[in-house]
Amino acid sequence: MLSHRISQSFGPIFQISADQGSHLIEKVTKWSSPDFSISLAFAGDLQVLRTQPNVQKLYLLVRANDSISAKHRVEKEVVSKELFDVLREKYDDASFDLFFWNKVHVVQGDVTRENLGIRDATLIEVLLRDVDFIVNSAATTRFIERYDVALNTNTFGARNAILFAKKCVNLKMFLHISTAYVTKEKKGIVSEKIVESDEVSTPRMETEIELIESKMKEFKNNCTSENDTKIYMKKLGIERANKFGWPNVYSFTKAMGEFQVAKLRGTIPVVIHRPTIILSTYKEPFPGWIEGVRTIDQSIISYGKGELVCFPARLNAVVDVIPGDLVVNAMLASMISTNYSDNLNSILIYHVGSSAKNIMRFHVIPDTSHKYFSMNPYSKKDGELVAVKKPLFLPTLSLFSMYMFARYKLPLQMVLAGIGSISRSNML
Repeated sequence: MLSHRISQSFGPIFQISADQGSHLIEKVTKWSSPDFSISLAFAGDLQVLRTQPNVQKLYLLVRANDSISAKHRVEKEVVSKELFDVLREKYDDASFDLFFWNKVHVVQGDVTRENLGIRDATLIEVLLRDVDFIVNSAATTRFIERYDVALNTNTFGARNAILFAKKCVNLKMFLHISTAYVTKEKKGIVSEKIVESDEVSTPRMETEIELIESKMKEFKNNCTSENDTKIYMKKLGIERANKFGWPNVYSFTKAMGEFQVAKLRGTIPVVIHRPTIILSTYKEPFPGWIEGVRTIDQSIISYGKGELVCFPARLNAVVDVIPGDLVVNAMLASMISTNYSDNLNSILIYHVGSSAKNIMRFHVIPDTSHKYFSMNPYSKKDGELVAVKKPLFLPTLSLFSMYMFARYKLPLQMVLAGIGSISRSNML
């Protein structure tokens, strides 16, 4: 309900009817990952099944131990969701299962591995021969992620996907889902082109691999705990991102993923989508649907739990958010409308957002969140309801730092100083 209220600020960008270009999308291969925003990946699958009835097959790459486990994941995490109720309404249970599994083919694999981790040689031959489109949406979207995990999924995942795509003999397009925040921190207009790179300002992949491998070897030799390893790898991700001009490991590794796609694509027609912050659905298949908690959602949930009392933000600032179904529609629109023969020597990049024409100010989020959690308070494990108050917003990082120091760090330092003084007195 909260996400529904927020998403009502937007109107549709694209509407794809069942007869629009459905003859073009005959076979679609979609790479996914358990770390990726399921709401985007599987909402896309649903939209293809609903609006493109001539699609013959939709291959879905799923990370699992074996093919049976992969199919079970899809049954549990995809088919059983309310998202697919709109299709179930058209069929009885038996007819729906027949329709779904005739179209959707689950492939057990891993985008971080060579040949996408697909071990079935016969299946690889079928994919290389038959696939018309590849949609690479595999990603980890956490801003504070382990560097090795983010690099493997966001950068080498993109690399492995484009290398696989180059071997597909009938491929019409490689669609790569990136993010609007791949550029380094700067002011001004962000162009729809690959971020400029050079040897000074952009890392070498070999160097980053060697750095991670040497650290992991060091941790193993020193019997470093898994928790300490995780903490270090998260810090390393932030350090490497900041060193080269990016604010976090997510945008950093997604930018490097774009570099890999651009460098290795050859003559494959490539389209890159850069959506802004993806929220719940605006309209399709119904308003307000979202899966999981990620990016901006975490702040909203933390506020509802009473954990977020202050935040560095200007209330009149524009928030770059976009409903998930509009992102999916943009994906389908580009697949249908792109003239593949005219784009062999270029990469088409689209920013997917609505802030230019349909602005949402930051104050909408706390105002809507406060109203929602006041009417629907979060319940703790002991049953106690959390009474939310409007958080304090500080317009600059310096004011935020001063507030955090005065409210938290200074009292803690005083307590520690007092404990130290008592300890010294006891020793005397």
